[in-house]
Amino acid sequence: MDIPERYTALVAHEKDGRFVQSVEQIATSDLPDHDVMINVKYSSLNYKDALSANGNKDVTKSYPFTPGIDAAGIVVKSRDERYRAGDKVIVTSYDLGMNTPGGFGQFISVPGNWIVPLPNGLTLKESMIIGTSGLTAAIGVEKIVKQGVPPYSGELLVTGATGGVGSFAVGLLSQLGYRVVAATGKLDQTDFLKTLGAGKVIHRNQITDVPNRPMLSAKWSASVETVGGEMLDAVIRQTEHNGVVTCCGNVLGHEFHTNVFPFILRGVSLMGIDSGIALMSDRLRIWNLLATDWKPRFLELICREVKLTNLPGEIEKIDNGKQVGTVLVSLPD
Repeated sequence: MDIPERYTALVAHEKDGRFVQSVEQIATSDLPDHDVMINVKYSSLNYKDALSANGNKDVTKSYPFTPGIDAAGIVVKSRDERYRAGDKVIVTSYDLGMNTPGGFGQFISVPGNWIVPLPNGLTLKESMIIGTSGLTAAIGVEKIVKQGVPPYSGELLVTGATGGVGSFAVGLLSQLGYRVVAATGKLDQTDFLKTLGAGKVIHRNQITDVPNRPMLSAKWSASVETVGGEMLDAVIRQTEHNGVVTCCGNVLGHEFHTNVFPFILRGVSLMGIDSGIALMSDRLRIWNLLATDWKPRFLELICREVKLTNLPGEIEKIDNGKQVGTVLVSLPD
């Protein structure tokens, strides 16, 4: 395709002391001079995108800026011999949407080492319903599986279950045969979580409103913990013998305080989930799983599709803790 002189993007910028987002026309020549230029067809909305859009300098240093840590589209120009015009590709995380203009624009320019070829078995749209949220959840699920926790082992907990990572984890674990307990502050979404396969839905306070003892009654054989802070501590103290806790979130804070007894008396394993700078070999393996043996059958259940013009309202929902599931962003042709 011909590369236009200007393209459409959502831009975050400071106005009268606060940050706002608007859909604007950007000069294509302003994109960074990286090896591969991609015409973005779909993106998805993540918590980190909301931070960038709202002026968080720990995420994005300079504004005006186009967020979007996820992008799926078609290569239009490449100096990298691994990619040719017409190739369908995925880019998630690294520096995309942080300090490199992101997937909320029709075009991105990125290093070839950030790119995952679209696996056979997935469409561009499906890949962005999965996005960083699904990739993160799948990494956590794979750690649980590799640690030898079988589906018949007992109940598995997912915290922050209505969020992007949480809802995908509920769906994937249920699809793999696990008995899932979904913890959320949004009990009005119980039907949504049960449709994804959750066998039980509980309020998050049932996990954290517990005695401050080194260990508590064991309830879960494994967990995908997406919240952090006091929630992570409470989950660890309620995990069964040889159980696995995978963690990826910090909504309740980047610090948590716990004790050694669950680890040395119950053999609990705490495993971090990092999808931001995950090794390419790990990304390729997980994406291949999600295109084949683990291909999600629940994508349409967790997804709402919006356009760039709808994004400021969707970002506000994240700010207010009202977002549910995955927001798929379709870019204009």
